[in-house]
Amino acid sequence: MKKHIPLLLSALIVSPYAMASAYIIEAKAMFDAKSGKLIANPTVVIENNQIVEISSHGKAKYNKPAEKINLREHTLLPGLFDMHVHLTSDAHIHGYKRLQVTSPRAAITGVRNAQRTINAGFTSVRNLGAPGYADIALRDAIYAGDVIGPRVFAAGPSLGITGGHCDNNLLPHEIAIKAAGVADGPWAVRAKVRENIKFGADVIKFCATGGVLSKGTQVGAQQYAQEEMNALVAEAHLRGLTVAAHAHGTNGIKAAIRAGVDSIEHASFLDDEAIKLAKKHGTYLSMDIYNTEYILSEGQKAGILEESLDKERVVGAKQRNSFNRAVKANLNMVFGSDAGVYPHGENAKQFSRMVKFGMTPEQALQAATINAAKLLKQDQILGSIEVGKLADIIAIKGDPIADITLMEQVGFVLKDGKILKQ
Repeated sequence: MKKHIPLLLSALIVSPYAMASAYIIEAKAMFDAKSGKLIANPTVVIENNQIVEISSHGKAKYNKPAEKINLREHTLLPGLFDMHVHLTSDAHIHGYKRLQVTSPRAAITGVRNAQRTINAGFTSVRNLGAPGYADIALRDAIYAGDVIGPRVFAAGPSLGITGGHCDNNLLPHEIAIKAAGVADGPWAVRAKVRENIKFGADVIKFCATGGVLSKGTQVGAQQYAQEEMNALVAEAHLRGLTVAAHAHGTNGIKAAIRAGVDSIEHASFLDDEAIKLAKKHGTYLSMDIYNTEYILSEGQKAGILEESLDKERVVGAKQRNSFNRAVKANLNMVFGSDAGVYPHGENAKQFSRMVKFGMTPEQALQAATINAAKLLKQDQILGSIEVGKLADIIAIKGDPIADITLMEQVGFVLKDGKILKQ
């Protein structure tokens, strides 16, 4: 099916980095993403791009030639997922400054950001919105081996209503600019989903409410009627794609969950009913609780509108409270940073905030590994270090469960059986 194409193509990459056909990695500990526990003294054997053996407190049985990698002071973890990024966006260019950025220029920016992202240990990302299908071009360049970066699940242009958060509202009516993903009415949104799929989208993203960084939208106001959301999600699911809904406001969150979306992005204003609905439907929440600090400290310099800064002053605290409530309710949660609003490569700073606002370190790590893989329906081949899965492995010196900030210092990255950072 379409959603598996990136993984099939990734196996064909010829990396510019030197690689052996097999590796034997010895480490101090390994994070078991399924149990949330550390396994002591693991030995992991990788052949080509697959994990073929795992042993603990003993030598590997593997008897073919292999390169040994000594990580005996390190903890191994599965390659991380960031489920909400914008690789083609520059965190230093916001508001009216973005009107000067062409789609080709955005794609080139994405090359730089892809390198920073993989160096930070994020071997898979879900790119939720990019103009001109620039994220799809970047994805294909990574899979072809022309660019170094993470495995990308790309959405293409985000869908939204006329004048909504996913539209371009910065210019007067004489200019008559409309964002590529704008569609109004059930059949129009179905057609737009089909168009995104036609041009290579792996996932669909739409805006169910207003947003912080859009001009003239109320952050809590619902966008798209229920019947429009129903049609949009049904069309995407008909084609086998998962759907992410940008939703800050309570009514928009609940309408999107009722429509059957796979994940709610931001989820800032949760009430009891929204939490019960998410629990009932198994909906995943992706909550970017770090980037409020960047927006309020650096946003004005980057061109973020004063209107948006005012909205963030309200939304940030509410969202963190909602995050805590979602954790206590044991909802499905994944790691989503909204990198691109703040600098790529700093994604892992969110781990400490996830712990500060309610998660255990183990839960935060699971959100960025096995939970994310389940949301993308890739958990049979990604999301944990297990025999038979693809060899996406990172290493942290020390114990990230004892000190979650160590996740900001990834020293070793292996993606698809190829060493990209050592």
